[in-house]
Amino acid sequence: MTDTAVFSPAQRVRAIHVSEILRITDHAQALKRAGRPVIVLGAGEPDFDTPENIRHAASQAIARGDTRYTVLDGSPAMKAAVQLKFKRDNALDFALDEISVSAGAKQVIFNALMASLNPGDEVILPAPYWTSYADIVQICGGVPVSVACGEENGFRLTAAQLQAAITPRTRWLFLNSPSNPSGAAYSAVQLKSITDLLLDHPHVWVLADDIYEHILYDGLAFATPVAVEPRLRERTLTVNGVSKAYAMTGWRVGYGAGPHPLIAAMAVVQSQSTSCPSSVSQAAAIEALTGPQGIVAERCASFQQRRDFVVAALNRTPGLHCRVPEGAFYTFASCAGVLGKRTASGTLLQTDSDFCRYLLQDFEVAVVPGSVFGLAPYFRISYATSMAQLEEACARIAAACAALS
Repeated sequence: MTDTAVFSPAQRVRAIHVSEILRITDHAQALKRAGRPVIVLGAGEPDFDTPENIRHAASQAIARGDTRYTVLDGSPAMKAAVQLKFKRDNALDFALDEISVSAGAKQVIFNALMASLNPGDEVILPAPYWTSYADIVQICGGVPVSVACGEENGFRLTAAQLQAAITPRTRWLFLNSPSNPSGAAYSAVQLKSITDLLLDHPHVWVLADDIYEHILYDGLAFATPVAVEPRLRERTLTVNGVSKAYAMTGWRVGYGAGPHPLIAAMAVVQSQSTSCPSSVSQAAAIEALTGPQGIVAERCASFQQRRDFVVAALNRTPGLHCRVPEGAFYTFASCAGVLGKRTASGTLLQTDSDFCRYLLQDFEVAVVPGSVFGLAPYFRISYATSMAQLEEACARIAAACAALS
């Protein structure tokens, strides 16, 4: 009889699992492959193609032979494009050595936390928050501190809540506007109350996740912390990327800008993980940031039409309530009104996860429970899909709610 080695995962990942969003999406896709007519409203991915001029720029890069390693954290041309974007869109001026380019905005965030967190350092996460935030904090040795930001405040953090959450161990505050999953966005005035408070807590750094910057509705002007309060510049990392605005999720290019010491430490982390981002993807991203921008507004208008339809449909459905989001391409609707009811088969719905499981199993619509994002009982719909799909999905959700007793 021979001994069999048993794998033991590292302590840092024992309490962490593959993203619940990906798990739900993968399960729904498996059902589709098995022949079931599932509508998947789980993934945060635009249904549009990458614009033609961006694809052409990538093709040209390949034809020129631009397929080798670039500078570790972004080619000079890529960093110059990011520098231009910040000046043009946000009136922010960063030196090239204050910019980092990675394989997606998620890697920028991971690099920053890996480079800055010591064991036990706390990171404040206004909930609902993108589920990966908490897991990245834990992998990097930190402690996620969830602050429930209720619908009564538009799912936004208040200065009073922030004051109560800050401790001597606080290292970072995350601000995501417009938000995944709620679509909530901060105006400059709303951000000002937060940034004013942060001036009194110089040990707290800010990570501004601006990835949905260009998907804002109803004429709302975008605001980012450093533009609102320049005195926070030396302790803020502003994160963005090309995946959402330019439908470039698979190209994997994100970027961040902040103080040089942080950017340099992030480069150390990246040097021992992925090294440089794809050279071809960087060529495409340069065109995205510096080329014609009109298509961004056109697609935003399409997303707004879908938002209006989904919000109205959900609010017509007994037991559901949906706030109108200011941006991104998600609704975050309450399902509190259907909890405590039973399905046709007699199953009692006790949580938002129960409700989402019911929608998928009985009515073949895949959505994500709010508990995954740190706030229940809600569910997230990604309306980055066709209007025909949204119409059918909302009809099924209405039928599902009507079938409860």
